[in-house]
Amino acid sequence: MIALVRFVLFSIALLFINLSQAQDQPVYPKVAGYFSVVHVLVTASKDETTTNFSPAYTVGFPTGVNILKSDHIAFSFEITPFVKVENNSSKMSNLLFHPGIVFRRRNGFAITERLAFESSGRFGVTTVFTKVLKRYKSSNSFIAFPLPIRAGNDKPVTFGIGVQVGLSF
Repeated sequence: MIALVRFVLFSIALLFINLSQAQDQPVYPKVAGYFSVVHVLVTASKDETTTNFSPAYTVGFPTGVNILKSDHIAFSFEITPFVKVENNSSKMSNLLFHPGIVFRRRNGFAITERLAFESSGRFGVTTVFTKVLKRYKSSNSFIAFPLPIRAGNDKPVTFGIGVQVGLSF
């Protein structure tokens, strides 16, 4: 009888361990969205180097959807409208379509490789380094550092450095 009780208790314990592990494991594929604000701080070409705050100010609003395939990889669709403020006037200056692959690392780090297609006629690639700052119950705040490279539209190739902050959900 004692052996039967031990067997039943052991079986129940194993069941609870398996159930708790199953709940901790995320189910893939999984969809996550985000909204952020990006400032390209410096842009350089062979001809010149410009900063974002002189003579005009440009801000972008990246909005996207990530399809998480596993703990390590995701596909991302991002659209970024840019607003330019110059001479006390503001207008939407560019729309960026920015699909990419997210390589998720430990501790909230990620490296994203994106293609870039701009309504201004420019195109290129962007490498983005991202770090989750704080995890909340149903969202995360993050900071990212995009490194855009652009060509096309009869302009020289440019390289930029930016900072992006946002919320994923």
